[in-house]
Amino acid sequence: MIPEINKILYTTDLSENAKYAFGYAMSLANRYGAAITILHVLHVSPTSYSLVTGIIGEEEWDELRQSKEQGVLDKIKDGIKNFCMEASAEVPSCSFITDEIIVKTGNPAEEILLQADAGDYDLVVMGARGHGIMTGVMVGSISRRVVKRCKKPVLVVHLPERKME
Repeated sequence: MIPEINKILYTTDLSENAKYAFGYAMSLANRYGAAITILHVLHVSPTSYSLVTGIIGEEEWDELRQSKEQGVLDKIKDGIKNFCMEASAEVPSCSFITDEIIVKTGNPAEEILLQADAGDYDLVVMGARGHGIMTGVMVGSISRRVVKRCKKPVLVVHLPERKME
């Protein structure tokens, strides 16, 4: 059985790796007539939360976060929309549908897994980011966790060696 690819979940951390992986998501979407949902997760760790609340207090942090968070998420979403328009303008023959742009806060691997399970996706596409001396050998920790635990097929795209940071 040859799988149908109708809906792609593309995840981005807005890095060069993720931008490169977007080309693969676009190509697959164009080839299969698939829609792309774009997901960006703004990492919020328990350590940073406890550090900030220890300094300004939990109540003040919650008020500040609530008043500013949506504005930050909206700005990121606008940036992703602009990136999509630029990418599609570079390859006019490549038409695809951006189904939805989702920007969330939380643990990136967990949020990607939750979105992949919640949506009717046929494929997850993401860039890989290795760090330090293991860059060429290991997949980044987020992509590694997603590959290990995701119930959907995952395409992890590495930057070609000449483009690696």
